Order: sequence, then structure tokens, then C-alpha cells
Amino acid sequence: MDSFIYSINATIPVFIVMVLGMFLKKTGMLTDEFIDSGNKFNFKVTLPCLLLRDMANTDFNIGKDLYFIILCAAVTFVSIIGVWFLARIFIKNKSLVGAFTQVSYRSSAAVMGVAFMQNIYGASKTAPLMILGAVPIYNIMAVIILTVEGNKDSEGRLIDGNSDFKFKDIVLRSLINIAKNPILLSILAGSLISVSGIHFPHILTKAVSSVANMATPLAVVILGASFSLNATLENIKPVIWAVTTKLVILTIIFLPIAVFLGYRNEELVTFVIMLSSPATPSCYIMAKNMGNNGELTASVVVLTTLISSVTLTFFIYLVRVLGLV
Repeated sequence: MDSFIYSINATIPVFIVMVLGMFLKKTGMLTDEFIDSGNKFNFKVTLPCLLLRDMANTDFNIGKDLYFIILCAAVTFVSIIGVWFLARIFIKNKSLVGAFTQVSYRSSAAVMGVAFMQNIYGASKTAPLMILGAVPIYNIMAVIILTVEGNKDSEGRLIDGNSDFKFKDIVLRSLINIAKNPILLSILAGSLISVSGIHFPHILTKAVSSVANMATPLAVVILGASFSLNATLENIKPVIWAVTTKLVILTIIFLPIAVFLGYRNEELVTFVIMLSSPATPSCYIMAKNMGNNGELTASVVVLTTLISSVTLTFFIYLVRVLGLV
């Protein structure tokens, strides 16, 4: 029961803020113009500041914890490739492939994951290690996938009508988008700051932190305002599959591997949280700004945030019952 209450306390407040966004959109206080501008502001300013701050504050002196970081990175990469491969085969509406893939694998590890670990352990040394292993791959692969799959119609043709788009053109476009993507640039800059040990004036770090603190609440409000029940029902099958993949399937596949490798207690709980946390609101920001389906993304983020309070609690309860924690 304690684990369930902890999970509820971590997920339901976020869901309530989403509902606030829905309500404000219905009343007309939040307009479509505000939502579009807010998405761009989040994508280009607040989210990069958040990632810059978090990466700059990450301790890269990893030592004996390297194997756990490698495990998180390897599982993240394999799950992404697997979901993407299957999505390209089985999803009939090819315009949904990019959004479906991203929202099926990308956990809110840096925000919700840390909240869960703080609720369970008070403080955690393994959560930053998990973030270091998974989050950069989340973001890098999201840029690649959303670039390759973006701006396509239901048949998989580019909306600009260029049906002769060659593989080398896709690679070139992906490289260009990666090179100028504010998310990846902020991760790189933050990592360099952490490794170099540079300390900026308190005034500057305070300003960056103030902007960073806007990222998650603003994203959640806009996410709620962008949620459409009709769009959810129109894409109900991929929505259900994405929610199930994010919250259940990946955990069922990869949790036994971590157990087999001998991980227990806090490391195992951190691993469960990495796999079973709800999809991050930044999925919507990136999908919307990179020519992918924002409605599908919003639907899955909202539903995973609500349902994860039950599914994540179940997996934590399961490892406790099995005597692994």
C-alpha cells in the first residue's frame, strides 16, 4: 500500500495539471496560437535549459557503477530499435510511426523517475546513473527517428511530394537536424561543462535554473490543452499498443535480464522505474515540432501518466514479493 501511495503522489499531481490544461483550453483561455508558441518556446528554450542544467550537475566520476550505466544504455538502445522495427512493419498509417516509436520507449526518467526514487528511498545514487545511461540515448534516437519518419502521409510518402527521396538524403537530413537540434546541443554543452569542472557565476546559473524550472509544468499544461479525445479514439489501436509497450511489455522483456545479471535492491528498483515510468511530456514537444503526430503522442503521455501509478506499483510489489528488493 505504501508503494501505491508513493506512486499516486508522484503521478496524480502531474495528471491534475494536465486536466487543468484541458479545462483552460475548453474555456478559451488557452488558444491554439498560445499552444503553438508554447511548444516552440519549450522546444527551443526551456527544455534545453533543463537538460543543460541537469547534465552540468551530473557527476561523471562513475567508477564501479559503469556496468549499471552500460546496462541502462544497452537496454534503452535495444528497446528503441526493436520498437521502431516493429512499428515500421505493423503500423498501417505510416504518418504515426515516428510518434508511436518515441512515445513507446521514452520514459520520464529525469523527472518522474527521480520523483519515484525519492519517494521510495528518500535519496538515490542510482537514479543519476540511470539518467546518464538512458536519457542521452532517448534524446539522440528521438531526433533521428522523428527526422526520418516526420512529415509523411499515411502511405509513408513525404508531404512535400518528393517521392524519390533517397537514403543518402534521409541520412543527410538526419545529420543536419541532429547538428542543429537544441535538445542535443544542450546535452553536449552540459556534459562538457560537467567534465571540465567550469563554475559559472551564481547569477547566470540562477537564471538558467529559473528558465529550466518552467519546462515541465509548462509542457504538462500545454500537453493537457492539446489532448483530444476524438483523436485518441481515431487512433485507439496504436494508442493502446503504445501505452502497453511503454508500461508493461518492455518491463516484462528486460527485467528478467537485470535479475539474471545479479542486480538487486535500489539498482533493480531504479531499473524498473526506467522501464515502467510514464512517457515524458517532452515527447509531445519534439513530435509536434518535428513534423510527427502530436495528437497520438499527447494521448499516450496522458494515459501512461494516469495508468503508471498502478502498473509501476505492481512491478515494484512483484520484485519485493520475489525477495529481490
